[in-house]
Amino acid sequence: MGDITEIQYLLTMMRVLADRLTVPADEIPDYPRGRGDVGAVTTETVIIIAGLAALALAVVAIIVAKVTDKANSIPTS
Repeated sequence: MGDITEIQYLLTMMRVLADRLTVPADEIPDYPRGRGDVGAVTTETVIIIAGLAALALAVVAIIVAKVTDKANSIPTS
């Protein structure tokens, strides 16, 4: 039963695509391509996350170094 629904969906999408491809270019609405500064927010977020990740790695490296030094200073004999 689900296969028929998927086939109907695919056929509908093929019809929509065929209709869009056969429309003359002057009838296609000209939608604005740019979205303002939406990408700036994403860039700022990526930079902040990268900075936090680098800080977290540095903290982990310091902790590992201190734990390793302490473990090496424990007498084993």
